[in-house]
Amino acid sequence: MAGPPEEESLGALVAQASQHVSTLIRAEIELAKSELKFNATRVGTAAALFAAAAFMLHLCLILLSFALAYGLVQLGMMTWLAFLIVTVLYVVVAGLLALIGWRRLKGLTGMKRTARSLRTLKDGTPEEALAPPETAGQLGGHRAPVPSDVGRTRP
Repeated sequence: MAGPPEEESLGALVAQASQHVSTLIRAEIELAKSELKFNATRVGTAAALFAAAAFMLHLCLILLSFALAYGLVQLGMMTWLAFLIVTVLYVVVAGLLALIGWRRLKGLTGMKRTARSLRTLKDGTPEEALAPPETAGQLGGHRAPVPSDVGRTRP
């Protein structure tokens, strides 16, 4: 067992400190593992509940489709025509959703900066060509600051 701190050698103190640090690091890793496991369990449970809710909503959509079709039948429409109208309605909605999705994908620019960087590395262009574009904070950096008395009225 170690004696009073003033009698211990520097090597013993360093050994104790490194042991305490490694114990602390192990404890932190165990805490992180347990928190991650707890959070992963919660995320998994939530995902399963969301999936069950989506499945139930899908079943409700099917039942709503039948109700809409039979409502059209009650208005005097032939059964096959009522179901065809409901089907066409869903095809139109699906087409609109696909069109909106397609337009959102068309707006993607790809990886222009990465491609430019790879091209310059391949061609042997100097590093200055790889400088990223200025950010909003860098655009006005060369301008002189506005005096603090601007906008105040003088007596």
